[in-house]
Amino acid sequence: MKLNATLVKSTVVAALGGLLFGFDTAVISGTTSALTHTYNLTPFLLGVTVFSALFGTVLGAMLAGIPGERFGRRDSLRVMAVLYLISGLGCAFAWNWHALVIFRFIGGLGVGGSSVLGPMYIAEVSPAKLRGRLVGFFQFNVVFGILVAYFSNYVISLQHFGASEWRWELGVTAIPAALFFVMLFTIPRSPRWLVKKGRVDEARTVLQLTGDEDYEHDLQEIVASIGIEQSLATEKLFSRKFALPIFLAVSIGLFNQLSGINAILYYLNDIFAHAGFSKVSGNLQAVAIGATNLLFTMIAMSVIDRLGRKTLLLVGSVGTATCLAGVSIIFFTGQHQNLLVWLLVGYIAFFAFSQGAVIWVYLSEVFPNSVRAKGQSLGSFSHWFMNAAISLIFPLMAASSGAYPFVFFAVMMVVQFFVVLFVYPETKGLSLEEMQKKLGIS
Repeated sequence: MKLNATLVKSTVVAALGGLLFGFDTAVISGTTSALTHTYNLTPFLLGVTVFSALFGTVLGAMLAGIPGERFGRRDSLRVMAVLYLISGLGCAFAWNWHALVIFRFIGGLGVGGSSVLGPMYIAEVSPAKLRGRLVGFFQFNVVFGILVAYFSNYVISLQHFGASEWRWELGVTAIPAALFFVMLFTIPRSPRWLVKKGRVDEARTVLQLTGDEDYEHDLQEIVASIGIEQSLATEKLFSRKFALPIFLAVSIGLFNQLSGINAILYYLNDIFAHAGFSKVSGNLQAVAIGATNLLFTMIAMSVIDRLGRKTLLLVGSVGTATCLAGVSIIFFTGQHQNLLVWLLVGYIAFFAFSQGAVIWVYLSEVFPNSVRAKGQSLGSFSHWFMNAAISLIFPLMAASSGAYPFVFFAVMMVVQFFVVLFVYPETKGLSLEEMQKKLGIS
């Protein structure tokens, strides 16, 4: 199976939602100090400012499956693009703190929705042998968006915009959001969604367009699985039958955030400031960390279908736990701050190579067609719920001691290692229909 133009284009466009996802979640790191000064924010209110987008993200992830099923993955992504656009412009022109919080909440809805719909769409248009790398491209765009956000913050900080600098940093999101909306009109619908709606001929055409060499066989496999799904139309996600997929989805979502990744990304400049770096040097260090994130995501994408999802998670658990333990020692002792950047770079590298590259691939694979939208929403909800909780309390925990959060994150990565080792199945190289049989839920 080879890549063809339509498959590549469909993947790239759907993954633009990932770029906006990464940009929107990381760009706040460069504005925390300015927002604290502009609106006289306490550590708690700063946490609320960051949390507002994440609360929207949790709701977006919970609810995205509903329009995704009714109107299709592609058309629902258009709605997410509009939400991103409204949020970017609204944050740029926010007239007070409450308005800023509301527009960040709207952006969060877009992030949560695209985190469900983007990987789901890519998984459903991808052949089994390429699915890991293609869905992984969504994560590539997430980390590329993070890098763009850090670089954008650094460039804007050099322009001397003064008190309006944070408005430029948050508002520039509107440009890629508009591009995302336009490009979504150029890709086909998901073939599995089309079959579900009885539009089998259209589904066949999409499979042909995306270069499926055995499209008729794969179409009949999809038709059969959708037929079973529709005969079980009243089947509920929360049943004993789906216990393992539910555990896998919820746990990988929780562990992804219990690694501390987004708390570190959101408050990266504050972490560097706590260690004695200036604002400009902190922004530059953030760019280096964003570049590391991108590089190791690319490496993971190149091997995920060969080494498998489980191996990457195990390697990442060990590496992230080690680096986090080192960061906590620096904050406990107040010594060797020069090693902080290197430990954070190492942490980001191990995270990108493992949890970062695997989560959206795994969530798109472990549920059968009958409950995939609901199941993926559940996994994404778990991820964003824990993200919101940690991001809300991180400033308070870090204010008392910079070390305690990192100790907690390191312990969680040790726990993840054993859960993955003994519970997680390998999913590489299997079609979505074959995956159901392996998990005993066909």
